[in-house]
Amino acid sequence: MKYQLFSYLVANAARSGIVVDGRWIDLGAAAQQAGASELAGVSIGNLLERWSEAHARLSRLARLIAADRGAFSGQAIDAERATLLAPLTHPGAIYGAGANYRDHVEAMARAFDMKLVLDPKAAGVPPWHFLKGGRANLSGHRETVQFPANTQRLDWEAELAVVIGRRARAVSVHAALDHVAGYMCANDLSARDALVREAVDATSPFRFDWIGHKCFAGSCPLGPVFTPAEFVASPENLDIKLWVNGQLKQDSNTRNHLYGVADQIAYLSERMDLLPGDVILTGTPAGVGMESGTFLKRGDVMRVWIEGLGELETTLS
Repeated sequence: MKYQLFSYLVANAARSGIVVDGRWIDLGAAAQQAGASELAGVSIGNLLERWSEAHARLSRLARLIAADRGAFSGQAIDAERATLLAPLTHPGAIYGAGANYRDHVEAMARAFDMKLVLDPKAAGVPPWHFLKGGRANLSGHRETVQFPANTQRLDWEAELAVVIGRRARAVSVHAALDHVAGYMCANDLSARDALVREAVDATSPFRFDWIGHKCFAGSCPLGPVFTPAEFVASPENLDIKLWVNGQLKQDSNTRNHLYGVADQIAYLSERMDLLPGDVILTGTPAGVGMESGTFLKRGDVMRVWIEGLGELETTLS
């Protein structure tokens, strides 16, 4: 029985919920009714610390909810009126993959007449990642994000977010997906004009500002739900789309990954342990604003949709 998890706000406190058969239900209340008190009062981050055990218990609860719709009607919430948070309210490290879709690299090469390696994996070039600022950068579904100061070229990037559920240390590509708890939709908002410090000499290693480029309040929308890995047949064959004000901008599939999810986990885990609650943003496909010189403005509404994972909405103010 497929289920998904979410976090929402009640009286200025985060609570956890579970989605079963399209119904959004308070997890703690449903768990208490089902006699599964160990699932009550816990965050999704707490569940990830012992994910294998938690997933088994959540699956049992999902089956109970599906089998008797009436029994849990009192625990249902109105998802359209609820204030949804990022599913992981206290994530670990957030790693972002750069230039990791074949169609995106090809589009950038055409737009800027750059000689980019179109198959870096075959050329022996390793994956490339940056870091976002964790909790300080999060925003949730339908949240309004303040347009960052000193930026004129704010861009969108629809991405598949991978959530680690088991410590990964120097794992092989073959074993890497065993360490994944689940997946989410993400939008890696990027201030393009903050990357290069024009006043700094072009030969200086301090010319590039990745914090200014990628890290500002609300720059990492996640959600609306967390989908356990069991319910995703393959992270390498998911349709992914993004709209700005209803206009389709990105339309691709994760099979265009240059480095798959397993490749990225294996690579990162060679350098440090990946821990439960860590998140990997796996790259964005063609169609970002930088390719055409079209950028976001205040009042714009973005929607990220990934097959089987839901739709994430963000508004700029």
